[in-house]
Amino acid sequence: EMQSQEHSNFVLAATMDNARNLSTILKAVHFKEAATCFISSNGMKVTVELSKCMQANAFVQANLFQQFTFQQDSPAVFRISLTALIECLNIFSGSGNPDSHTTVKMCYAGHGYPLTLLLEEDGVLTDCSVHTQEADETLDFDFTSANVVNKIIMKSDPLKEAFAELDVSSDVIEILLSPEPPYFRISTFGHAGNTQIDYPKNSDMIEVFECQRKQENRYKMMLIKPSTKALNQSTKTSLRVDHRGFLSLQFMIVCDVVCFVEYLCVPDEDDGT
Repeated sequence: EMQSQEHSNFVLAATMDNARNLSTILKAVHFKEAATCFISSNGMKVTVELSKCMQANAFVQANLFQQFTFQQDSPAVFRISLTALIECLNIFSGSGNPDSHTTVKMCYAGHGYPLTLLLEEDGVLTDCSVHTQEADETLDFDFTSANVVNKIIMKSDPLKEAFAELDVSSDVIEILLSPEPPYFRISTFGHAGNTQIDYPKNSDMIEVFECQRKQENRYKMMLIKPSTKALNQSTKTSLRVDHRGFLSLQFMIVCDVVCFVEYLCVPDEDDGT
């Protein structure tokens, strides 16, 4: 029935051959039930925030879809249950055939309407409808590359190992970046004592090392911990700190095309620096 409707009724009509690609990117920011969706002709941005101090953005470019039609001058913005959306995308995941792909057609008829998904796998069709709500204002961290003081791009695997071993009894994680040794250090301060991990700037793991001056900033562990969802899916990580100590973690996630997920976090005010 949905296929017979003309696309002209929809603000968004998009199809993807492999629903798992979309699900993978959304799971990288799924640390809370609700998300804000921004849809434009460039694709979708899905934003999740935590206690006004951290923001995660999943960027789903239009080219990840086989077909992507957006017909509205201004971006469509709505709140949605990310949990429900991911559940819909994985509705066939227990079907037991690892070789088959779920295709998804996603439609949105505009303000007040639900986001509808038509999923198909091996000839079986199902459709889901996810309610949309009025979006709240999202935070503007005003993070610009012009204000970046220190930047590292590295392979994600060593960071995954480091984050897996982080002492979560520590309230904060401290990140030191410096043009001089120790260059890049991650420290925690837990019940069992302090731990630190150093990365030399000339190691094979680090692809870009651009540090202008020494910065030591602490971030609340509860704000950094959710980023491991994205880190664990990623192949590369870009870590940037601006003049205010704001942290940007960008994760490169390779589905059929390259996608990016960004976590932005404010420094901890309580450390007396």
